[in-house]
Amino acid sequence: MLQIRTPYLIFLGEAHDQLAGKTGVGVAQWRPDACVGQMRLPGCQADAGLPDLTLEEAAERGAKTLLIGTTTRGGRINAEWQKLMIRAIELGMDIASGLHDRIADQPAVAEAAKLHGRQIHDVRHPKDVFPVGTGVKRPGKRVLTVGTDCSIGKMFTGLALARDMQAAGMKATFRATGQTGILIAGSGIPLDAVVADFISGAVEVLCPANDPDHWDVVEGQATVLHPSYAGVTVGLAMGAQPDAMVMVHDPTRRTMRGLGDRPVPGIAETIVAHEAAARITNPAAKVIGISLNTQHMSEAAALREIAETEQRFGMPTIDPARTGCAKIVHVLKAM
Repeated sequence: MLQIRTPYLIFLGEAHDQLAGKTGVGVAQWRPDACVGQMRLPGCQADAGLPDLTLEEAAERGAKTLLIGTTTRGGRINAEWQKLMIRAIELGMDIASGLHDRIADQPAVAEAAKLHGRQIHDVRHPKDVFPVGTGVKRPGKRVLTVGTDCSIGKMFTGLALARDMQAAGMKATFRATGQTGILIAGSGIPLDAVVADFISGAVEVLCPANDPDHWDVVEGQATVLHPSYAGVTVGLAMGAQPDAMVMVHDPTRRTMRGLGDRPVPGIAETIVAHEAAARITNPAAKVIGISLNTQHMSEAAALREIAETEQRFGMPTIDPARTGCAKIVHVLKAM
């Protein structure tokens, strides 16, 4: 399992807008304590809200990893970036990236890392060998974020849950399963890059046996009702053996991502499907709360939707960005 050294220097390159720098901006939002600053090249239009530093200034402030926090067309790495990465390595930093192109496949960068004893973390490309899942029950508790579609807010909900659980005095650890979550948490396994037969086993490694009162907050991926990506979700549900699940839904989304006019399934049918998958390895698994992604709604409309959803399904309903997670944390604390 990846373990990435902190603190980070967030590299935003020439990101043409804030969205192009979303990985670095997300890390700065959720882990400001793990960032010494940001590095932007001329023309950069993204801002993570961190001090602008040179590589040398970042090294003086203790940066351990240069984190590539921007995207490029096709995930490509340009020559200027390679020179900067080599200089970062010479200054004692590792390199971490979620791009499709592997940093380790850049000969000059790889040679510099080998020469100086530094690590390259291509978080989209796991190097570990994972076992086949066993489904054997293990101690500790786990809550898994699931959803009605992919890219709908499962990572955000998981991070907010872990934060609020810790604030409530609970033992809770966020377990990342996607590249951005891994860069935020500093560790994790990119499940969509694991060979299908080993997905559930990889999750068992990610969420090992723990204290009986310890909660792993497991980042969900896609949905068991998505024709393209359900395989990852099913393996995740079985490997996590969740005691609880939180259903994530966007009330404004009408069609599933990447599937043309295929409608987003309803909350009720999605709950049934995920409980069926999770109960194969944990017969007690159940959805205990709903998290709505209301970012495209007005405050009044969002609060009304939250209240109506809570009444309709009879379980605590939140939007972690608007209301926090206290209602769901209360349920988990009582389990």
